[in-house]
Amino acid sequence: MYKIVILWMTVFAFCLFFCSCGESDKQRKERVRASQISDSLALKVATLPTLDCLPVFIAADKGMYASNGVEVKIIPFNAQIDCEQALLNKQVECTVTDIFRAERIKAKDPGAAYITTTGAYWQLISNRKARITEIRHLSEKMVAMTRYSATDYLVNVALDSVRTENNVFRIQINDVNVRLSMLQNNAMDAMMLTEPQATTARLAGNPVLMDSRQKSIFPGAFIAAGGLNDEHRKKQLETFTKVYNMACDSINKYGIQHYADIIKRYCQTDDATVKALPKMLFEHAAQPKASDLARTKNVKWRTN
Repeated sequence: MYKIVILWMTVFAFCLFFCSCGESDKQRKERVRASQISDSLALKVATLPTLDCLPVFIAADKGMYASNGVEVKIIPFNAQIDCEQALLNKQVECTVTDIFRAERIKAKDPGAAYITTTGAYWQLISNRKARITEIRHLSEKMVAMTRYSATDYLVNVALDSVRTENNVFRIQINDVNVRLSMLQNNAMDAMMLTEPQATTARLAGNPVLMDSRQKSIFPGAFIAAGGLNDEHRKKQLETFTKVYNMACDSINKYGIQHYADIIKRYCQTDDATVKALPKMLFEHAAQPKASDLARTKNVKWRTN
């Protein structure tokens, strides 16, 4: 009998403890609501695992946004199209993109505006096992890219520079990591890659057929959705730009390898790739040049 009493007293004590420590339904609802309000007030930025997003990654990782009075939440994606859809669906306020797709966004959301261009470049890289060493060898080969984007435009530029005997097959592979994986697994003949995926591909001995820098084409960009004209969002965007510039200065001062851990984590890459990354200069936020925007007008998108 004594043992039973002790047992019931123990159970009762545990119940009291959990009831006193447990969260009431009202408290839980208030906590969820507070979290939702905080999330809605944060500036949400869609990113890709690519180096044009490095200033944003560094600023977030080092607490530079918070120390400058702005809450920024990074929403990672692996495909440019997914970033843009999140922007159009009002799930994020800003996204990384390129000027070709940005102009298409602006056609759907006239209030959308550029935050900055980036120094992102793309390389046309072929599969070393396919023995493609020149652009003209792409005849009847498959090239991975994203439709109506900088990668699509750059494939145009490459093919316009030569004459191929037969059609070149453009295969839409939007996920940047899947695209690289298809090269590594010999499932694609060639593709457009930016950093750090391009470095990974080069390290494996895959030839570079064209580099957008040689054509003086730098179409990378960040764009903000329309309807961000209230004082809270305007202040956020101003501070975001200020911090972006600070992060660029830090990269230029210390070098890309100084942020190896951040690159590996956010860009889903490895030590060998980070060590082999070329030196890159990150410029302060600036609007696209008129000459670059002119490239987006009346583009004749190929179907083959």
